[in-house]
Amino acid sequence: MGRCLKSTAGQAGVGEARGRLQVQAPAICYFDELRSAEDWQPRLARAADLGLDHVCLNPFLARHNDPLLISDLARPSPGLGIGGSIDEAVHEIAALCERRGLRLCLDVVLDRLASDGASAHEAGDLFERRYQSDVVDPRLDSSIAHAVTVRPDADRIASWWASHLVRLASAGATAFRLLGLGLLPAGALRAIVAATRRESDCALWAWTPGLAWSRHGELAGAGLDGVFASTAWWDGSAAWYVEELDSLARIAPVIGVAAEARSLPADVAARRRALQLAAATTDGLFLPEGFPADVEEEIRQAATDLKHRRQSTKSVRRLTGSSATVTALARLDSADARQAQHGLVVLINNDVAKEQAVPVSLDPLDPVAGAMLGKPRLLDGRAMPDRLRPGEVLMAELDAVDPVRGDECHSASAAASRSPVVIDRVAPQAPGFAVRRIIGRPITVEADIFADGHDVLAAELQWREAGKSEWQRSAMTPLGNDRWRATMIPRRVGRHFFTIEGWRDEYGSLSHALEVKSRAGVDVTVDIADAAAHLRRLGLGKFVAKLDRADAPAAVRLLTASETHQLVAAADVRHLPCRHPEIAVEVERPQAEFASWYELFPRSLGTFNDVIAHLPRVRDMGFDVLYFPPIHPIGTTNRKGRNNALKAAPDDPGSPYAIGARDGGHDAVHAALGTPEDFRRLVAAAREQGLEIAIDFAIQCSPDHPWLKQHPEWFRHRADGSIRFAENPPKKYEDIVNVDFYADGAIPELWLALRDVVLHWAGEGVRIFRVDNPHTKPLPFWEWMIADVRGRHPDVIFLAEAFTRPTMMYRLAKIGFSQSYTYFTWRNNKAEITDYLRELTTTEVADYYRPHFFVNTPDINPIFLQSSGRAGFLIRAALAATLSGLWGVYSGFELCEAAALPGREEYLDSEKYEARQRDFDAPGNIVAEITALNRLRRLHPALHSHLGVRFYNAFNDQVLVYGKPSPDGLEMILVAVSFDPHHVQEASFEVPLWEWKLPDNGAVEVEDLMRGSRFVWQGKMQRVRLDPADLPFAIWRIAPTGGRP
Repeated sequence: MGRCLKSTAGQAGVGEARGRLQVQAPAICYFDELRSAEDWQPRLARAADLGLDHVCLNPFLARHNDPLLISDLARPSPGLGIGGSIDEAVHEIAALCERRGLRLCLDVVLDRLASDGASAHEAGDLFERRYQSDVVDPRLDSSIAHAVTVRPDADRIASWWASHLVRLASAGATAFRLLGLGLLPAGALRAIVAATRRESDCALWAWTPGLAWSRHGELAGAGLDGVFASTAWWDGSAAWYVEELDSLARIAPVIGVAAEARSLPADVAARRRALQLAAATTDGLFLPEGFPADVEEEIRQAATDLKHRRQSTKSVRRLTGSSATVTALARLDSADARQAQHGLVVLINNDVAKEQAVPVSLDPLDPVAGAMLGKPRLLDGRAMPDRLRPGEVLMAELDAVDPVRGDECHSASAAASRSPVVIDRVAPQAPGFAVRRIIGRPITVEADIFADGHDVLAAELQWREAGKSEWQRSAMTPLGNDRWRATMIPRRVGRHFFTIEGWRDEYGSLSHALEVKSRAGVDVTVDIADAAAHLRRLGLGKFVAKLDRADAPAAVRLLTASETHQLVAAADVRHLPCRHPEIAVEVERPQAEFASWYELFPRSLGTFNDVIAHLPRVRDMGFDVLYFPPIHPIGTTNRKGRNNALKAAPDDPGSPYAIGARDGGHDAVHAALGTPEDFRRLVAAAREQGLEIAIDFAIQCSPDHPWLKQHPEWFRHRADGSIRFAENPPKKYEDIVNVDFYADGAIPELWLALRDVVLHWAGEGVRIFRVDNPHTKPLPFWEWMIADVRGRHPDVIFLAEAFTRPTMMYRLAKIGFSQSYTYFTWRNNKAEITDYLRELTTTEVADYYRPHFFVNTPDINPIFLQSSGRAGFLIRAALAATLSGLWGVYSGFELCEAAALPGREEYLDSEKYEARQRDFDAPGNIVAEITALNRLRRLHPALHSHLGVRFYNAFNDQVLVYGKPSPDGLEMILVAVSFDPHHVQEASFEVPLWEWKLPDNGAVEVEDLMRGSRFVWQGKMQRVRLDPADLPFAIWRIAPTGGRP
């Protein structure tokens, strides 16, 4: 028997074959050049010093020193410098290795021999001469020309090779590198290994680089102790290597080839990286003798790490894509990732110039690995970093993570008491909040309703008013694919609730079965009896008596009649019904969704009485809401001058947002505007003109506000006793201070005082409040305050002036704001408008967020308007008025005012800091166009909401075409708008004939709503010309010729 050095105590083997304990993870030094006998001692000493444990060489006499062409397996190569037989030479070299703690591995080429050598002669008919000339297929190894290769039908090849391997193992070789696998017949290697195993337990490692992957299946289960990976040819990221590793790992432990013996990496950095890749990705090392130059310490560390690894790799998963800068591999200890108990994650930063973040989760391991592992720890004991150094290769060990096991005991009886019916995906809803709807408009409710089996289900929509317990009910109708629908129409403004109840309709199931079976000619006698028994249980004995007198067909007709179903529904008890949690609906008055706002500063006109004189002008333009910025007393401390100057002139009126003075605070009116009675007269006069007054609710105080003296505890004081000025970065408001909602003395007194301000103005007839910067005040305050006010005045509308992040804007809508300013002001091209409206109309926000499209405000002089001229104002007016049910203009827009502070989105000579007189009949105004737009908005319900907008193809990026169908679907408002205020734009566009199922050559009647003309469009493709000097938009009413097809 040959000698084989076993794993030492406490050292795990690289793998198992046929249950044998294997040699530890091999660290092999390959001697390519044999040199002379005198060189053996220093060469072996060097290998041992590096921590390597095997020396590999080809000791045989070879043809022309070609290691792939062994001439005589019985004679040593002269290069060994050792005389005698091959057995004697191997014995001597093995003894030298053993003294250094090394083991000897020999190279053996299995599929060929030198054609003119003694071993070929000895093998006889086991090998054959494949080529009879020196002309060889260039795709094959050149050594084939001078070789005999194993015959495909050589049955005795296994025993022949085994005899040589056993003899060499007896001489002292502990391992063999088996080369030349490519030409071996299928099953030959398995037979060679098995024959050798019967007489020796030496290690057998198959050389697999270059071997077709399709051959790997033959090697699995062959009893090999190791295979070799093509690490030397890998760049650290290519996917093929990971596939090869995973395939090889299913055969035997994988040994990484750091470099080719005759093609060593050129520099130290390249050698270091090659070593790192081989050591990190495989279970062993194969190093050419000349490799260690200047990387000796790294080799020692790699060899030490190999000895301490607990498990060999059985499968490999890639965690990152081939294009990733950092390659992440998971080496698992099981071929089935689900059974893995340990793993090694390899992280390779392929960027040698920059740090890179660890790209995957390690605790727990990224699910791409398919294994439940975690608790990562580096092999060198360092803490797991978040980033990898340039070119760094890291290895982290992981262990299985136990799943969480529930400690709750669930009763089968409790489970059985639950309804088998499922109600899911209810719409509309805003989880945790109320959806918003308008009184008088049907609310369509849909839900997925289903259960196991094939029983007939029934469902009912139920709704009630807040504070009432009585439910109104409406049967739901199945739409198909488990979707059900019903509608409800709340009749009052205020909070409502709805729910859905679903149940198994036992009688419906019986009736359905009767109908189907009867139609198919099946005997239904028993089914009729079942139905009769069910009716008796419901106390419908008189009805059952009718059945007793009817024949089977008549009984089926009677049992399946709609009248019978109604009778049963009134008497039936719903078994295990499923009831969905209640969903809140805030039903608001129509003006919460559809209104045209006009904003003006009363002080620019003079007094409230002067405003009354201007009401007809506002009404005649078609506006129905007149909105005022703050009308309260203005402080004098730090009063702002014109254009926001820090110093005011004696006659400067100051900013109306610096609220509060000696005359009063938020519940008072500025004396220069008039008296409270004058304000009441204005509110009444506005109503007579069809206008509603909206005022600003701005929670901020001038330093002169009475609250600072009456309630200093409502403010946050600095260390020097002062109060910080208000800020809305980058803006600063030196004339304003803010209350502190959570100050020690502010709860609940401040909250109540602010609510009482709103209630005060509600008592003065105001039902619309534009709220200044609500996103800078606590959300719990708004939610409480709005609910409290609406509980007393359900018709109150709150508009949020929150130009902030979408999440905050949407949250404000959820907690009670009826309307919100939007990003419309900054959406100035086709793609921006289209994307924004789709977000507002097709996502969940459509159920609670109503966009208010103001074209300008005292704070915002849009960049687009500053240089677009009259046409630009018409473009923005058309977009706002037709896209949203809510739109507004700030006074001066109709005059095309655009003078700006240089480089700013602010008006020059801003009305916030001075009173301004205007000539509302100035030439170039767009009053007529605004009036027309508001008239069309009133006439056409399709324009009463932003919902329902549909965008159509217009083949010009400067032209947008969109439509809004009427509620009955019989007609549509179609709009074309140019985004170019300076040049004529033309576009071919698609008329949406398909909306009425018309063919592409169909026709629609067209009314030009801005010009008053009528005509017919024939065919889907039409063309529009938009001239900014005339009208940069067009609005048509279209309908199928002759009505709906």
